[in-house]
Amino acid sequence: MGGIGKTTLAQLVYNDKKVESFFNLKAWACVSEDFDVAAVTKTILQSLTSENCGGKDLNWLQVKLKEKLLGKRFLVILDDVWNEKYDDWIRLRAPFKAGAPGSSIIVTTRNKGVSSLMRNKEVEPFQLKLLSNEACLSIFTQHALEARDFSAHPNLKDIGEELVRRCKGLPLAVKTIAGVLRSEDEDRNEWEKVLKNKIWDIPVEVNGIPSSLMVSYDNLSSHLKRCFAYCSILPKDYEFEEKEVVLLWMAEGLIQPLQDHEEEMEDLGSKYFRNLLSRSFFQQSRINESQFVMHDLINDLAQSVAGNTCFRMEDRVGGTKHENSPIKARHSSYLGSKFDATKKFEVFSKFTSLRTFLPLMLPCPGYCYLAHHVPFELVPTLRCLRVLSFNGYCIMELSDSIGDLKHLRYLNLSHTRIRFLPESITSLYNLQTLLLERCICLKKLPSMFRNLVNLRHLNIEDADNLEGMPMQIGKLTCLQTLSNLVLGKESSCSGIKELGPLNHLRGTLCISRLENMIEPKDAKDAELNKKTKISGLWLKWSKYIDESKDMTSELEVLNGLWPHDALTKLVIINYGGTRFPNWLTSPSFPHMVSLRLENCYNCTSLPPLGQYLPSLKNLWIEGMAKVKSVGFEFCGSNLETLHFHDMEKWENWNPCEEFPNLHELSLLNCPKLLGKLPNNHPLLNKVVINDCAQLVVSLSCFPDKCKFNIEESEMLDMEGMVCGSKATFKLIELSRSLSPISDMEGLAELEWLRIKNCEELTNLWFDNKGSLPHLPFLRRLDIYNCPKLLSLVVEEVDQERLQLSLPKALMYNNTCLQSIDIFNCDSLTHFARSHLPPTLKRLHISNCRSMRNLVEDDENDTKNSSEELPTLEILSVCNCPSLEFLTSSGELPTTLQSLSIQECPKLESVAKSFHHNLFLKTITISDCEKMQGLQNCIHNLTSLRDLKIRNCPSILSFPKEGFPTNLTTLMISHHKFTDALFDWGLNNLTSLHELHIGGSQHLECLPFEGLRKLTSLKTLWIFDCENLACFPEDGLPSSLLELNISNCQKFMSFPKNGLPPSLQQLAIYECPLLEERCKKDQRGEWRRIADIPYVEINGKYLYET
Repeated sequence: MGGIGKTTLAQLVYNDKKVESFFNLKAWACVSEDFDVAAVTKTILQSLTSENCGGKDLNWLQVKLKEKLLGKRFLVILDDVWNEKYDDWIRLRAPFKAGAPGSSIIVTTRNKGVSSLMRNKEVEPFQLKLLSNEACLSIFTQHALEARDFSAHPNLKDIGEELVRRCKGLPLAVKTIAGVLRSEDEDRNEWEKVLKNKIWDIPVEVNGIPSSLMVSYDNLSSHLKRCFAYCSILPKDYEFEEKEVVLLWMAEGLIQPLQDHEEEMEDLGSKYFRNLLSRSFFQQSRINESQFVMHDLINDLAQSVAGNTCFRMEDRVGGTKHENSPIKARHSSYLGSKFDATKKFEVFSKFTSLRTFLPLMLPCPGYCYLAHHVPFELVPTLRCLRVLSFNGYCIMELSDSIGDLKHLRYLNLSHTRIRFLPESITSLYNLQTLLLERCICLKKLPSMFRNLVNLRHLNIEDADNLEGMPMQIGKLTCLQTLSNLVLGKESSCSGIKELGPLNHLRGTLCISRLENMIEPKDAKDAELNKKTKISGLWLKWSKYIDESKDMTSELEVLNGLWPHDALTKLVIINYGGTRFPNWLTSPSFPHMVSLRLENCYNCTSLPPLGQYLPSLKNLWIEGMAKVKSVGFEFCGSNLETLHFHDMEKWENWNPCEEFPNLHELSLLNCPKLLGKLPNNHPLLNKVVINDCAQLVVSLSCFPDKCKFNIEESEMLDMEGMVCGSKATFKLIELSRSLSPISDMEGLAELEWLRIKNCEELTNLWFDNKGSLPHLPFLRRLDIYNCPKLLSLVVEEVDQERLQLSLPKALMYNNTCLQSIDIFNCDSLTHFARSHLPPTLKRLHISNCRSMRNLVEDDENDTKNSSEELPTLEILSVCNCPSLEFLTSSGELPTTLQSLSIQECPKLESVAKSFHHNLFLKTITISDCEKMQGLQNCIHNLTSLRDLKIRNCPSILSFPKEGFPTNLTTLMISHHKFTDALFDWGLNNLTSLHELHIGGSQHLECLPFEGLRKLTSLKTLWIFDCENLACFPEDGLPSSLLELNISNCQKFMSFPKNGLPPSLQQLAIYECPLLEERCKKDQRGEWRRIADIPYVEINGKYLYET
């Protein structure tokens, strides 16, 4: 049942402090009805890393997620799952197996089939029940009256109790109805009106929406009803910002200020939004505090009340027929995909009165592609449009006909590759909002931009190639958002004086390329001190150091840009003056919370901020190349985050005695900093120290629960640290010597140890104490550039070599070590099998030139490799020119799932047989000149999904039994292999999704019959086939999504019947005859490829030329 509290309960678990301390990692993913394994995996990975993973495929995402989870105890919440496909669940959970024991996945769902499919058979699903009447009353009084009960409002008790009873134990319904009454000033008459609403009498079965929610909607004012109904175009689980929705409401004319009222539309829209939020029609996101979401039932309610005025396409791929789509729809949205073809938009030709065209939830903004037909042919026919967005699509230009959309009020071109806007855009006199965020190719705005007199919001944030602003930007006096004023070199650009008349500016303002100011005194004319609604100010010069610059003029510019005292955030970047302006060192900014000073390269000292900025919480200092000393007056006692980065000459730090509120401290690349870190910071929970070689890091002075990441610190003082300390080192990197870390006892929770550039290191472990060094949680070990390393463990060594070793017990007794990477260790010849930890899951060896035998049996050892490495799942060997055997026994571990051998020219065989390797999923063999072949039993590998063989000239044939039938990816590159592919049963691979074939000198045309049977084929790569001229006349598989043709000199035409309508990507490289026929707007093959969303020729996007 929806609205019963499943997500709320999961959220309470997720945020519980005990849960927080138990798990190393946590992630939350909203899954919803549109289940996509790659999208959910990306959401989880981004939740764990806070990094953008846009443009990456599922394999890359899962590899990275597996690396992130490796050996960690994690908690993942999968919220609102509907999908009952077992195969999808198997693919999604694959990386989770890398986690440590105790890891948990919590799934919330309304579907019992999902719970039985995904649950651990030892754990019964927990089914939430409807709340008791007493619990509902408690929720009701809290939200309606801000009280625990009715004791202060006895006259409302009987009505409240009856309303709660009608909500039938559903907490969402109780919250929503309480939100309606909250705004009625405890008026009994108003409460009675809600109780007597006739909607209570409509059975839930009529539309599937609880009556209480319908009543809540019915009690909204007319303007709130319209705004809420418009939100029906927002997909379920779509997270939105307040400003985003308010600007859409404005564009559609849903916000109408009173005639005699001076309130701005934006402020009134914000009140509307907050009103709906207080009534639980919107909820705050669980992941991002600045974003909001609608509950599924609320979303259903919005769709119900919007009726035929709104159309939402939820088929991300397209191609679904929409026979019941409302012809009179005025507002539309659709789920974008990475490649959106023409067919997806056929339904839009019906919507002659469409006002809103809005793509949402694109999987990788900036890396998605839209069929040329949509912006150039479809959209110009939608003459009633008020809202138009191409946000996230890689489009290069707009049609001049954009100027014919006279009603347009909102245009979003963010994350596109637009280089120039057509001049016709300046005839859009009704335009209120123009969004150009991260338009990294945009060079200039139209010259008559000043004609857009109704423009209120211009966002050009991160449009870093913009050369300047057009003349007379100051005439746009309605502007409230101007994210960046770019000062250009040319006289045709607006100067800083143009800021003067823009008195309605609010939010964050950036002024960049300040070096282009001709008269420093003009800075005062910007009148920043009068702009009371600007809360954030960025002042940026370009990044270069010019000794001939007039440093005095830069100070004069900065003095003239004195902001209003309401400022809460200030950033100064690449300032070339020798000192900071007086206004920064005076008590003028009582509300300043954040300050960033970056690359102010001529300043020799930092201002005494602690004395003058009493509210300062976040301080970031970076690239102050001439600062040598930082005094106690610099930092304030209210600081919560403090960052010093790239301070090359900084030597002395005399901090104040304590930082009572500091939560986070970061010191990066401060190579000359001497002494110790400050003491007394009881709230500190995160410390990052990298490349601070002279700094003494005393761990004993930090709080127990503080998490550390320390690299390249040669003065690590662990005195006072005891075994079992809660201090956590995610990574320690040792370079040049092992002496900094001779005592392991203080590193109780070290997870990752990296050793590099230790030229004298010969053996890693030596049991000099006969006891376990306290590294029970070490999960990953990396060894780079240790040219004399001979082995991981040595049994007997002299006293001199003892100093160049780490304790042997670290390898023997470690119960968590799961990953070992060894790179560039030229003396290493083999591993003794007993020296590898039994918990090892991943082993990667690269560039070890003397390695001749990967795993060698110990003397008198009767076990084979498969028994001795009981958990190994991933084995990768690259560029080991002396390697002759993988294991002396000739067998691989039975648990192996992925095997990759590349650039090992002496290796003749992978293994004697694969009889025991039933879990193998991927095999890659590349550039192994003497590799003889694959064993006959390979067809029995029922788990094998991915097989790649490339540049192995000694492999003359494939086992007669043919390919494993469950293959989904196959790459074969060799002329004898390619010619015989279909004889080996390629046409039987009905599950094949991806096929790469190349290296054939004889292949002239691919056989149609063989290709036709590959009914699941989605990706086809053809490369290095010098005589291949064409595809079969009857065409390619109808399932094909991606086609790549590379280095096929004689290839000149596509099938006569055309390319499959499903095709989303086409790449052509070094095919001169075909390239000529595919030129834009030419005859030949152009008509066959024009509607493909992404076409690349010789590495260049077709529309980029």
